[in-house]
Amino acid sequence: MTMPFAAHERQIAWRYLRARRAEGGVSTMTWISLIGITLAVFALIATLALRAGLRSDFVDQILGAEPHARALAAPVYGPDGRLDRAWRDYGAIAHRLAAVDGVVAAAPVVRGQAMATAKGRSAGVEIHGMRPADLRALPLLADPEWSRGALDGLEHGIALGAGIAAELGLRVGDRVRIISPDGVKTAFGTSPRISAWEVVYVFRAGRPDIDRTRAYLPLAEAQAFFNREGRADEIALRVAAPQAIDALRPALARAAGGDALIWTWEDASGAFLRALHMQDNAIFIVLAILILIAALNIVSGLIMLVKNKGRDIGILRTMGLPQGAVLRVFFLCGAAVGTAGTVLGIALGVVFALNIDHVYALVDSLSGRGVADLEAQGFIFPSAVLEPVDILATAALSLGLSWFVTLFPARRAARMNPVEALRYE
Repeated sequence: MTMPFAAHERQIAWRYLRARRAEGGVSTMTWISLIGITLAVFALIATLALRAGLRSDFVDQILGAEPHARALAAPVYGPDGRLDRAWRDYGAIAHRLAAVDGVVAAAPVVRGQAMATAKGRSAGVEIHGMRPADLRALPLLADPEWSRGALDGLEHGIALGAGIAAELGLRVGDRVRIISPDGVKTAFGTSPRISAWEVVYVFRAGRPDIDRTRAYLPLAEAQAFFNREGRADEIALRVAAPQAIDALRPALARAAGGDALIWTWEDASGAFLRALHMQDNAIFIVLAILILIAALNIVSGLIMLVKNKGRDIGILRTMGLPQGAVLRVFFLCGAAVGTAGTVLGIALGVVFALNIDHVYALVDSLSGRGVADLEAQGFIFPSAVLEPVDILATAALSLGLSWFVTLFPARRAARMNPVEALRYE
């Protein structure tokens, strides 16, 4: 197999790279260029890994406490003029949806707004009525960051988010009153419905929008409390491949029938995910400029090298070395620095991402405060996820820029007139 560079070209390039400044080399500039490329590539790899980790954590939080999709019935106006989207045959609909290939579970859900009161305090809550077995299928609720009590007692009690429990001063075993303004209809109008349940489970899912607002009741209890006997507000769906939920949308719509609406987790959170994607692109462009700046150090070093090695170039050309060989020698000098810096930068970035927990431990030791305390104040410590496409894109960008900018001083060296180079020698 023919090598792209001749042995004598590689030998000359290597000699120039390791030559000291006293010998006409630019070893100091070479080290500066190498370190610049390494740090720029490391910064890009580490940043993209943290951004991918942030996106992954966000998606996991969504999928861990919410259904992957919701099936909503076609809207119907009731006798009182109110818009009603409740499923009246939710059992049969849930059975048909569960039979769709790729669907793991289909669970009827009743939702409603209410007021929770206890010990002279009150808080607004969003009640979700679900069967305990369906609730246990949600990872962030069945196995949350922190919990007290057990979901097994939900048949005769209520589960509260940790934020609600803290606001009302409730513990497992206490009783909480739930007040709904849409209660019993009498001759004098609608009177509020008030019911009390024992707190059997308190959870912290890690999402403030859930921990501070969400409460869970058994499905039958929620139907009776919100006057929805025999009805469900939606069918909550969990699928085997939530990232490919859009591919299931047509089949789900056919199984639900009529003018049912399939609302997926991507529909609910798509704007945030698109914003993250746009930020990722902006960060990539900014850090790509840093790599370009580091690559320009290679140009500076090569220009100095060409100037210092003018006599050598003249002698080599006089001995019959063609212009192409001279160009390849100096291209090798610059490309070797760019390639070595890229490899080292990627290695450092990978090590950083794989040891992100140790990095956070270092933050603990330097700040004197735990990560949990800093997170409570709004600091975010995402995991680090290495995406092969990010590593390949970074490598291609760094190698492309460093190799491309090397061509200009290498071409200048190749076009140097040997007579002019040796005139004053």
